[in-house]
Amino acid sequence: MSEHMQDQAMKKAFVIGFPISHSKSPIIHNHWLSQHQITGIYEKIAVDPKDLKDFIRQFKQQNYQGGNVTIPHKEAVLDYVDVIHPTAKRLQAANTLWLQNGQIHADNTDGYGFLANIDQNKPYWHQNDPVKQALILGAGGASRPIIDGLLERGFDIILTNRTRERSNAIVELFTKLGYQDRIKAIDWQDRNKAMTGQSLLVNTTALGMSGQPKLDIDLSNLPKTALVTDIVYTPLKTEILLQAQERGNPNIDGLGMLLHQAVPGFEKWFGLCPKVSEHLRNLVLNA
Repeated sequence: MSEHMQDQAMKKAFVIGFPISHSKSPIIHNHWLSQHQITGIYEKIAVDPKDLKDFIRQFKQQNYQGGNVTIPHKEAVLDYVDVIHPTAKRLQAANTLWLQNGQIHADNTDGYGFLANIDQNKPYWHQNDPVKQALILGAGGASRPIIDGLLERGFDIILTNRTRERSNAIVELFTKLGYQDRIKAIDWQDRNKAMTGQSLLVNTTALGMSGQPKLDIDLSNLPKTALVTDIVYTPLKTEILLQAQERGNPNIDGLGMLLHQAVPGFEKWFGLCPKVSEHLRNLVLNA
């Protein structure tokens, strides 16, 4: 088989960001490719913001089926695609691109990944909950898809961030989408008081991550039944999760969100829906 024909048979996907060296996505996708014996490759590519438009417009010529988009391109990429799916449109950010009938499609699977992680680890976690009430710490890019997913599941949201303006901007975004009665912002200093009556507590800040300042939090007011989760996974057991564990609260680490958000993209590019397994978790942890 000629090199050109081989290249034609080989399905390719990418993750782009700037920088990109830290990305764990290739471990995930290349594991699934080899597990399912698919002739394909998933690679990380550093794309400078000034080159983003050219890269997006030209990737299909290089036989890519699509790919993932990470910081700082998640918002900007929407200017260069053909079809923006509803979740990406609502959040004004995409993390997954694919080709369909020659057009570039964009969607956001972060909220799906967040919920699928909890569904896998704590099935039925909110089915018996009379009050669906979540306290979200942090109003950066990561919090928007999580809030979006939780609103879809019927949760009411209290949002708090060190800078109040950022929380207000997110509340405004979801108010415009018709959720005005279901999301409100509070000041950061009121976060511990706001734990009362919550059924879910989510840390979406980088606080508590290796090399970052500590997340100063007191769970005393949180009901013992509330589920606690952190999207940080370095370290795997963050301060907030250790506190939750000590009190006997159910808790889930953030690594599963990364694994699950990868599933829809892989299915689009390589035509098969992969499973998130313990083996894959360990591969990423040991990388």
